[in-house]
Amino acid sequence: MDEVESITDQGEVEVNSEPSSPRPPSAETPTQGALRSPRTRRQRTTSQSQSSMSREPILRGRRRTIYTAGRPPWYDCQGQLVEPFVIGVCGGSASGKTTVARKIIEELDVPWVTLLSLDSFYKVLTKKHHEEAALNEYNFDHPDAFDFELVAKTLVRLKEGKKVEVPIYNFVTHSRETKTKTMYGANVIIFEGILAFYSPDVLKMLDMKVFVDTDSDERLVRRLQRDIAERDRELDGVLKQYFKFVKPAFDYYIAPSMVHADIIVPRGGENEVAINLIAQNVMTQLQQRGFKLREKLANTSFGMARPSSLHLLPSTPQIRGLHTFIRNKDTPRDEFIFYSKRLIRLVIEHALTLLPFKDVTVETPQGIPYEGKHIATEKICGVSILRAGETMENALCEVLKDVRIGKILIQTNLDTGEPELYYLRLPKDIKDYHIFLMDATVATGAAAIMAIRVLLDHEVTEEHISLCSLLMTEQGVHNIAYAFPKVRIVTTAVDPCVNEKFYIVPGIGNFGDRYFGTEPSDQ
Repeated sequence: MDEVESITDQGEVEVNSEPSSPRPPSAETPTQGALRSPRTRRQRTTSQSQSSMSREPILRGRRRTIYTAGRPPWYDCQGQLVEPFVIGVCGGSASGKTTVARKIIEELDVPWVTLLSLDSFYKVLTKKHHEEAALNEYNFDHPDAFDFELVAKTLVRLKEGKKVEVPIYNFVTHSRETKTKTMYGANVIIFEGILAFYSPDVLKMLDMKVFVDTDSDERLVRRLQRDIAERDRELDGVLKQYFKFVKPAFDYYIAPSMVHADIIVPRGGENEVAINLIAQNVMTQLQQRGFKLREKLANTSFGMARPSSLHLLPSTPQIRGLHTFIRNKDTPRDEFIFYSKRLIRLVIEHALTLLPFKDVTVETPQGIPYEGKHIATEKICGVSILRAGETMENALCEVLKDVRIGKILIQTNLDTGEPELYYLRLPKDIKDYHIFLMDATVATGAAAIMAIRVLLDHEVTEEHISLCSLLMTEQGVHNIAYAFPKVRIVTTAVDPCVNEKFYIVPGIGNFGDRYFGTEPSDQ
């Protein structure tokens, strides 16, 4: 199978009750049969959920569900990065740092949070260190036990909105697992650990520093319960390790770092007053930074000619005739699908003509040379924005044999009206490809801008991206072109505006619902 990367720990996530969850895309339909040359059959990526991991990528609070993987827009309406708010949570071993972090998340009025733990960054042990760990003679609480250089690099990338591969540490075997956890930056990044304030490089990246101050006897009781029940340790070994390493480390390294704290939380997770104050402060900071995107895009005024990056198919009688079918609300679903496929094929073919070509000479069956053209690159990858963009994959596969396919799931949060990234699956070497980014319709351009930003974060160059769509709005075209002027925009029609619910006017309705035959959401 093609080598791909995906947001592990995160598939098509179902959310219970509040907030309302986006509808997952329908199952992928198999590619219809087509004649193929006797080459190795292309293996296609799929949008199926990842297998369950040991740690769920969501927190199910009392009132709602919070995502701890994935992200909403992490940029402004110009496509530039909006810096997330980073909270550092420090405290002694078993002081309740994770509990405090989770309770802060529950109190925050944001749906996306990245929770990063220092425990993931223990250094790889040598054979000698493994032997010492088995005898409870290795100091896991000393700063030298952690890879702070990797911690700093990880936080920098998260603040830049880029993906990171976080190690998964196994506390039973004292080793890193072979798999890693893929994470992205979000509205809020929480970094917690016993030495969260130790590294100067990490410390300067923290916007808020919280120290969890819990009684030492209570911390010892919690550690005994945790290490014996969860990590299969013996009582004598846990006590030996605590008095030889854990307590001295707290006295020498952890307690002195309290001077860096902006807020000290006595009694840990039980201190609801302190947690509420922290959440209120964070929300104020987020509002000042501005994380609302779609409304700004819809209300941005340009008042200028269409950008040169827009490639609009000629409005021939044939294309207008096809639009008549798909815009008609009374068109049966089978006809809607048929005429949509015809338009999709025209869009893809037109987008291909915009790629660089090189001169080639071939010999005809009559033995006469023919001066022709050939696409200058064989590295072309289609990336569909699920679910409507998935309808364009077959057309691309029919005109480009063995093309690779990636997928990005971006759906609107029905509570906030904002687009949110739930899932992606892309070739690992996608930076070397020309990308056909496919979405059936583009209204404000919010989802398309997010998808382009994802590709840029994976080091795809802007000029190697072609956005292909059946229908767009003037606003969407200008928003995308303003943010990413080198991206080619290919569509069959441009409608004037969107309504207050961000539907294209006059538009074609909800393309995904009409194509897949699903019930429309409340409008």
